[in-house]
Amino acid sequence: MAEEKRAEAIQTEHLLLLPFAADDCDELLALFQHPAVRRDLCDDKIMPREWMEQEIAASEARFAQGALGLWSLRLRSLRLRAAQNGAFRIIGIAGFLPVRGVLQLMYALLPDYRRRGYATEAATAAIEIAKRCGRHTVVAATDIPNVASQQVLLRLGFRETARNDGLVAFEKRL
Repeated sequence: MAEEKRAEAIQTEHLLLLPFAADDCDELLALFQHPAVRRDLCDDKIMPREWMEQEIAASEARFAQGALGLWSLRLRSLRLRAAQNGAFRIIGIAGFLPVRGVLQLMYALLPDYRRRGYATEAATAAIEIAKRCGRHTVVAATDIPNVASQQVLLRLGFRETARNDGLVAFEKRL
């Protein structure tokens, strides 16, 4: 029987990336249901709790098999504080998700945490893990109107490879 691997927590300058966990289901669901996040990641559909539970389990299974999964993002300076004033302890997500059979880099932040470099910081950490796992190429896609996300990818050295079906595809060789 193959040995299960444990996903690692990652610390960057400002962020703590923790593998998706069942205990975070409510916070992750709230993040994915936020209008600005669901517009970019869920085609503006409000996803049910069962979907979130499945995504968490799938990410845990990928990590256990030695593959790449998803991390929740927290500010390191706030990681021990409980959510206050309606704010989320989890401020975003980053990592890898199979889309149409291809493992893609994904990232998202709540609006209050955008334009601070956190998406670039989180994506950089996820790409570094992919490289350590032996990946030679990372792909990503954004909705055509999501120019900010495209700028993150270009800043990270991705190159645009296609535009179709309302998406912009990118690739980065490691």
